[in-house]
Amino acid sequence: MHMIPQKSLKREENRQIQRGLRRNGPVTSVKSPLNLWLKRLVVTAALLVVWGMSIPGFAYNLADKVREFTLENGLKILVVERHASPTVSLYISHRVGAANEISGHTGIAHFLEHLRFKGTKTIGTRDYQQEKEVLHKIHETGDALDREVIKGDNADPQKMRDLRTRLESLQQEAATKWSIPGEIDRLYTEHGGGDLNAFTSQDMTTYHVSLPANKIELWARIEADRMANPVFREFYSERDVILEERKQRVASDPRGKLMEHFLAAAFLAHPYRRPILGWPSDMRFLDIKTISDFFNTYYIPGNTVITVVGDVSSSTVVEIIGRYFGPFPSGAIPERRITEEPPQTGERRAEVVFDAAPRIIIGYHKPTLPSFDDCVFDVIDTILSGGRTSRLFKSLVKEKGIAASVSTANGYPGSRHHNLFVIFAEPVSPHTTADLETAIYEEVDRLKREPVESQELEKAKNQLKADLLRNLATNSGLAGMLSYYEIVAGDWRYISTFLDLVEKVTPEDIMAAADTYLTRQNRTVATLVKDK
Repeated sequence: MHMIPQKSLKREENRQIQRGLRRNGPVTSVKSPLNLWLKRLVVTAALLVVWGMSIPGFAYNLADKVREFTLENGLKILVVERHASPTVSLYISHRVGAANEISGHTGIAHFLEHLRFKGTKTIGTRDYQQEKEVLHKIHETGDALDREVIKGDNADPQKMRDLRTRLESLQQEAATKWSIPGEIDRLYTEHGGGDLNAFTSQDMTTYHVSLPANKIELWARIEADRMANPVFREFYSERDVILEERKQRVASDPRGKLMEHFLAAAFLAHPYRRPILGWPSDMRFLDIKTISDFFNTYYIPGNTVITVVGDVSSSTVVEIIGRYFGPFPSGAIPERRITEEPPQTGERRAEVVFDAAPRIIIGYHKPTLPSFDDCVFDVIDTILSGGRTSRLFKSLVKEKGIAASVSTANGYPGSRHHNLFVIFAEPVSPHTTADLETAIYEEVDRLKREPVESQELEKAKNQLKADLLRNLATNSGLAGMLSYYEIVAGDWRYISTFLDLVEKVTPEDIMAAADTYLTRQNRTVATLVKDK
């Protein structure tokens, strides 16, 4: 799932896709041409006029629109009433992602996201008491097989064959006699649900769906049951699924492989260096106890935010959520110290040889929100690659003709901790990644020595504001942004704060940030070299 200025949900969703994983697969991020941006701005303006709000004031009015509640067990609820259509978007987000994993157990957060769609003790089963006995045997057999396989050359081949045969037989029994696959999806679909999905990032895990407004209690019953009584069915077959997913997204995908090497070089100590899917040697031995312990540690009320936006009554929403989620014990908020990344003191380079078109990634360490410099880099991001009139597109693609594509991303690969400003580019033959690198540095250095003209700066600011406001225009967009900033920034009100910060950015701020962070000793460069 991946990365881009964190202030608009669409661009943020793209960022989640680049650095996270959606259950239904990757989504491609494409920067909008200026004419498309203007068209969307007009649409956004029209919607806000319908709601009786001005564009400049809309985000600030959120303080009057968002109703915030906290249950006694610590679960936070954010509600926005919008009565334009009889629908509602519901997001349930947990303050846990790949960065919370420990070495030797990478990939847990993403694997758990998959398993939570397998049902509960009452959803997805024909007779849970009977099924439970078979599941116990499955996990016993699977653990025994893992213990034998991990012995490597000392493993007993016959024992492994016997265990595999037994495991397949037990899984077949569970699948044909006791479980009902896809039951959660079916329940939502039959009741008019849409946009049912989930994503895992470095920072958070989110599950969302849009429903008719009169189906909130159905949602509460399903999600409360998933939080209280999950059953991790199809454990070993699903483990094979995520291993295959990794093969497709990394082993056989030049972009995925290059990104993995880039992050491993850019971060020496911080968990952002690890892939969200996990390392293969960890993934193939993830066990039910490790998954269950991770779930019980992080999927607790005090680590959860529920966001509801649509044709609802706040009091009714809180009553329903309180009835279903209120009885959960609060649990202890997990406190895990994240290893800090030491300051970089010299350029780092990585190279990947692959039978694919050459490409390059350049990244610079920088602070995350709510640092003012993070907001400055959102502006820099837009100036450099925000559409077909942006600097990098005009220079490298249109004028010099040396790049097939070029883009930037601020806040990579996560935003709860210090992160990277990243530049992606692909050369046009016969030009090389070295040619691209030189041209990119020319544009980077230009930020340091030439103040951005007022017209260009104002255009970038307006584009950032329009991106944010456009995504506040939909129920799902607003719900996603509220939950994202509540989790990552610690307060959904950062949406309004961001507009204030953007307005304050000056040409001198851009020059200072570029001079401080966009330096040779602070950068990491990864290149993909075509295997001839």
